[in-house]
Amino acid sequence: MNAPAATQRYRVEGMDCAACALKIETAVQRLPGVTDVAVNVALQRLTIQGEAQPGAADVAALLKRLGYAARPEPGGATAGAAGRAHAPCCDGGDHDHAHDHAHAHSPGDHGRHDDGDDHFGHSHAPEAAPSWFAGRMPAWMPAGSWPTLLAMLIVATAFVVAWIVPEWSRAIWSVATLIAVAPIARRAWTAAITGSPFTIETLLVVAAVGALVIGESVEAAAVVVLFNIGEMLEGVAAGRARAGVTALLDVVPRTALRDRNGTLETVGVDALAVGDAVVVRPGDRAPSDGEILSGVSDMNEAPVTGESTPVTRRAGDKIYAGAINLTGELRVRITSAAADNTIARIIAMVEEAQEKKAPIERFINRFSRWYTPAAMAFAALVAVLPPLLAGQPWDVWIYRGLAVLLIACPCALVISTPAAIAAAIANGARRGLLAKGGATLETLAHVRTIAFDKTGTLTRGEPRVTDVTPLGGGDAAQIDAALAKAAAVEMGSSHPLGLAIIAEAEARGLAIPRTLDGSAATAGKGVSGQLDSGLVSVGSPRQAREAGALPASADALVTQLETDGKTVVVVSEDGVALAVIALRDEPRDDAAAGVAELKALGVTPVMLTGDNTRTADAIGAKLGLAVQAELLPGDKLAAIERLQRSGPVAMVGDGINDAPALAAASVGVAMGGGTDVALETADAALLRNRIGDVASLIRLARAGMGNIRQNLVIALGLKAVFLVTTLFGETPLWMAILADTGATVLVTANALRLLRLREA
Repeated sequence: MNAPAATQRYRVEGMDCAACALKIETAVQRLPGVTDVAVNVALQRLTIQGEAQPGAADVAALLKRLGYAARPEPGGATAGAAGRAHAPCCDGGDHDHAHDHAHAHSPGDHGRHDDGDDHFGHSHAPEAAPSWFAGRMPAWMPAGSWPTLLAMLIVATAFVVAWIVPEWSRAIWSVATLIAVAPIARRAWTAAITGSPFTIETLLVVAAVGALVIGESVEAAAVVVLFNIGEMLEGVAAGRARAGVTALLDVVPRTALRDRNGTLETVGVDALAVGDAVVVRPGDRAPSDGEILSGVSDMNEAPVTGESTPVTRRAGDKIYAGAINLTGELRVRITSAAADNTIARIIAMVEEAQEKKAPIERFINRFSRWYTPAAMAFAALVAVLPPLLAGQPWDVWIYRGLAVLLIACPCALVISTPAAIAAAIANGARRGLLAKGGATLETLAHVRTIAFDKTGTLTRGEPRVTDVTPLGGGDAAQIDAALAKAAAVEMGSSHPLGLAIIAEAEARGLAIPRTLDGSAATAGKGVSGQLDSGLVSVGSPRQAREAGALPASADALVTQLETDGKTVVVVSEDGVALAVIALRDEPRDDAAAGVAELKALGVTPVMLTGDNTRTADAIGAKLGLAVQAELLPGDKLAAIERLQRSGPVAMVGDGINDAPALAAASVGVAMGGGTDVALETADAALLRNRIGDVASLIRLARAGMGNIRQNLVIALGLKAVFLVTTLFGETPLWMAILADTGATVLVTANALRLLRLREA
């Protein structure tokens, strides 16, 4: 039996695009013992899996040669088995987040983003500055910009010396270029021998040396300086993108007021244990998930759910970590440790989402592996064919070939997709719209049909008993007896209808008998249990008819109740129907408006429910959507498969009893108010129980895919324009490198617009 693969995570500074990630991934994959490598640019994280982990010093040395700084993340080493604790939320992937929430986003660290070890900090060129250079950088320069400043100083010195000794200007500029390009050449060589010969560094070195060969030493020096400036600007843009995600870390306080036998003490939130009592004063944020023991207050839950309207919470209600207490003092019992509260799970989900590539992103990454060598070959042909075939000047066409080489850099193309996806995911997380990866967003953008569960999704999930009608006549005592027996077999049930029956029996003060051997549930039909008086069953009228328990004389009563929009269950004992219980679950306040929003987006909503046809039709007519009713769990799966024949289908459910349908749909969307199930079950989750958020999620996905298309047009369009101008001799080398850098900055800035996307 093979030992489980160990996992080690490293913080890598200096990555600002997917091209960096590909270079690092290729190099690390070659280290002995490594079986899998994952690189997350947005989180500056390298995850290495292997039966034998390479030494941290070896990894750091390799990445340093590539131009990056790496160090192990605290608590990053784990056994692979431990990391699979939450695998269901990862689409089968093993991102090992369950075990190390504390190190990555312990609430105790949430406020510390200024200490150089911040979780999302950025330093584009992180190689340690020379000792003689350290501490001498201007305050206005971004961190890690010493190579840029050094290159500028070298070129400025060359300019002064060449002005003083003009007869030596070509030699002076050549020496300056070689000195400035040397660090880049070293990184290019390391990348080449570790499996990535076609990198931007390689293109730059070839172009700079080629320019020196044909006598364009001044332009060669300018290209090196502009390259460094461009790298610095790309780092700044990437840092801004990370800042959008960093906001998620700031919503949980670092300390809490723990109540120990009436004595209040200030402790770090990571010291809180499940069961501890804390005091949350007006103006404070909840330190972790909890249940209110005493007090009443309005809570602002926008930091967690995105819901801007305060909600009133009182004893018995749950509150989320990070929610802001607005009015009254609350005493709260902690129900989740700091490393496993709602915010921690959301952050872990966002981190994992950014590690999952969308199909379009995977295609572009594969394309870029072939694109760069093909572009280099094309540049070589531009340089040699006109002189060979048409007798054109060699220096002119070599110059143009070098310009094509610089224009061909794929950085802007490669970063166009992950930058947009990261921004869209961060935006959604701030608004309570959690998408678990680029693939989810891409599929949602193309969804044209959305299936909804009824109970707890389109409706409030709080049905109440409206009628208890005995069959064959009977007095109040018989009614109460039938209701008590129904409550007895529903004990332990998590279904909303069962809970409503129990609540009604308790509200009437009835003595609920105990079952002799527990209850047995049949999916989609009902539940039964053995009492002292006999075998009692509570199920649908269809089940009762099939069992021969429901007399034909009761059909009119059942029909009338169902036509009124009520759900009907039949209580029977030893094969004889005792009573009919009717319940009604009202639609959510925003359900009709949410359905209308989806229709306006060109999406067809349909309700899939196990409820009876008449009740479902009544609710469907009220909300304005098509209905498929009386579906068993297997029937729901078949309905999803039928709908998928005409395109991708999203399924929206409460994340409790809809797991099979959520898994079968192209995209499963759970409405669960931040529960474990809602965060773990489906491909996406809505923290606010609002149907309107489904439309918001669709709009976000479409905006993200639209942004990606815009980025691709920018990246490829600029290359096409400058390629034409280069072939006609209108693009100097310095403009060619600016074209590449400019495109990269433009697509990143365009992606950042998604962080500002708000509700219409």
